[in-house]
Amino acid sequence: MINPYKKNAKLVLSNGFIFPGFSFGASGSTVGEIVFNTGMTGYQEVITDPSYYGQILTFTYPEIGNTGINLEDSESNINVKGIIVRNYSSNNSNWRSLKNFNQWLIEKKIIGLHGIDTRALVKILRSNGSMNGLLTSENKTLESCMKIINETPKMEGLNLSKEVSTKQKITWNNPSETDFDIRKRYSNTPKKLKIVAIDFGIKKSILNRLVSHGCEVLILSSRSSLKDVLSIKPDGIFFSNGPGDPAAVTEGINLARLLIDHAEIPMFGICLGHQIFGLALGGSTYKLPFGHRGLNHPCGNNKKIEITSQNHGFAIDPNSLPKEIVKITHYNLNDNTVAGLEVKNKPIFSVQYHPEAGPGPHDSDYLFKKFVSLMLERC
Repeated sequence: MINPYKKNAKLVLSNGFIFPGFSFGASGSTVGEIVFNTGMTGYQEVITDPSYYGQILTFTYPEIGNTGINLEDSESNINVKGIIVRNYSSNNSNWRSLKNFNQWLIEKKIIGLHGIDTRALVKILRSNGSMNGLLTSENKTLESCMKIINETPKMEGLNLSKEVSTKQKITWNNPSETDFDIRKRYSNTPKKLKIVAIDFGIKKSILNRLVSHGCEVLILSSRSSLKDVLSIKPDGIFFSNGPGDPAAVTEGINLARLLIDHAEIPMFGICLGHQIFGLALGGSTYKLPFGHRGLNHPCGNNKKIEITSQNHGFAIDPNSLPKEIVKITHYNLNDNTVAGLEVKNKPIFSVQYHPEAGPGPHDSDYLFKKFVSLMLERC
C-alpha cells in the first residue's frame, strides 16, 4: 500500500527500465548519466565532488544521511544533479552536524529518489553500462521522459570541465583539517613552494593537502595559456580532477603538451589530470562500462599495493602510450586499467585515483610528499 504522506517519484533509464519510488530533497526533474558509488561513508564529500557534474548518483550503501551535514566536508559549491538511495535518514546524529540532510538537498536544489531496489539498478548498470536517465517527482509520461533522455547528450565528447572551472585566479592557503603526521613534518619546509593548480573541477581536500605539505597554491582556469602559467614562475604545476570526457578537454591537453615539452618544472596530475597527461603524451582514452567510483579500489605494482578512492568513467589505453617516453607505475588491480604513470627523465607523474582522502583511505598521501621532493630538488 502506498503511503499517502510520501510523494511519488520515479527513475526512467534510457533502455526503458522504470524504477518507481518516492521523492525527497528538491522537487522537479533532472536528467543525466546514471552512475553508482560503492563507498560506505563520506556522502557529503561525494555529492559535492565536481567530478560528478552532469551525473545522477546512486549510493550502494543502503542508508544515507544519518550523520547530517556540516560546514567542513563539502568539496566545492558544485553538486550532483540528483541522488538515488535505498533509504535516507531524516534524523541526523553527529557532533559536527548542523543541518538535516533532506533540508540541505532542498537548499542545494538536488533531487532525490528513495525506496527503490538500488541493487537491481546497479546490476543493470554493471550489465549494460552507465546510461542517461531522468529522475522526476513530476507527473510525466514515459513518452515525455524518453524524449528528454534521447535529446540529452551522452558523456562521450563532453567537455564539462569548462563548466566547473574557476573564472578567476584564486590563492589558496588553507591547510588540511586532518592533522596527519606528514603535515607536521612538512609545515616547516625551507621555503614556501609556489604551485599553479589548473582547475578542471578541483576538490578542496586536494588543495588543503598541498598547503599542508608546505605549498602556497594559485588556482588558474582550465583555459589558461602557457604564458599565464609560466609568468607566475611556479615551483610546480598541478593538474586537477574534473568531470566529462578527457579527450574533449583540448585546451588542457594542449597546455599539458606545451608544459611537458617546455621545461623541467615538476608536474603532478590526479584523475582527469592524469588522463590529460596521458593524452598529451600521445596516448588515447576510452570510456569504461560503468566506471570506478568508491573508496576501496586496490592499485599498485610489484612493490606496493594501495587501497584508493576513485571517481572516474574513462581510462587511458595502455597500448597507446609511447613506451620510450612513458612508464606505467600503477595498475588498478580489479581490472588492470592504468592507475599511474610517469614521464621518463622528467619530474612529471600522475595517478588515476585520489590520494587526498576526501573521503577515503590515506594510503596514497605519500604522493604529495613525492611532488614536494621533486620541487625541493630543483629549488
